[in-house]
Amino acid sequence: MSEILVSVENVTLGYGRKTVLRGVTMQIGAGEFWGFVGPNGSGKTTLIRALLGLLNPKQGKIVWHKKVRIGYVPQREALDELLPMTALDIVLMGRIRKGGFLHRFSPDDFEAANQVMEQVGIADLVSLPFRELSGGQKQRVLIARALATEPDLLLLDEPTNGLDLPTEHAIMELLRKIHAEQGVTIVFVTHLLSLAANSATHLALFHDGRVTAGEISELLTDQQLSATYQTPITVHELNGYKVVMVQGSKERVRNA
Repeated sequence: MSEILVSVENVTLGYGRKTVLRGVTMQIGAGEFWGFVGPNGSGKTTLIRALLGLLNPKQGKIVWHKKVRIGYVPQREALDELLPMTALDIVLMGRIRKGGFLHRFSPDDFEAANQVMEQVGIADLVSLPFRELSGGQKQRVLIARALATEPDLLLLDEPTNGLDLPTEHAIMELLRKIHAEQGVTIVFVTHLLSLAANSATHLALFHDGRVTAGEISELLTDQQLSATYQTPITVHELNGYKVVMVQGSKERVRNA
């Protein structure tokens, strides 16, 4: 069993009087690749905010078992694209430490930023304005910014949202490569169960204010998925790719 980084212990989360999630219990271990899966509004981002320390539990507790450096990739729509910043400027933000925005970037900071941009395949975008990049290029810039923090844990909120299928595939290939080569613990949020099924080692399924969490081998079964979502679901494999489908539907599960 991998070293436990964080334990979520019977946690209830919400905003004001509104409860979004209740009774969440799970553990995230070092080197694991988690998919947080559920429809919009199911609480995925709420749990991410709690892990980031931006939202305190109403009940229960979140326990970090060691000091963990987190690299966070927000949804692209959350950024103000009017900022006149280049791709390199965005990535350098990942090097800001305790000095906040008074931090003076050192030669080491610039070297680290250029290295991660090379790593994610955007070395040629260094001087281009962020707002002029394509959706896939922007996502790689944000991933590079998170990697520039030299993280132990990489949190990504809907990293493929709004991307076409080839770009979606390329971003997931990049995440798999980062996980395999660096051993970084990854948690990514998605509404596509099939997407998580083909990348993650662990799943957290969000449904009706609850979270079912565990190893993918335990959760990615017809019986478990059907019980979780209260509808007949089957898992098929086609040319090595897992496809999750609602029985009687020709569509893969997008909002499970």
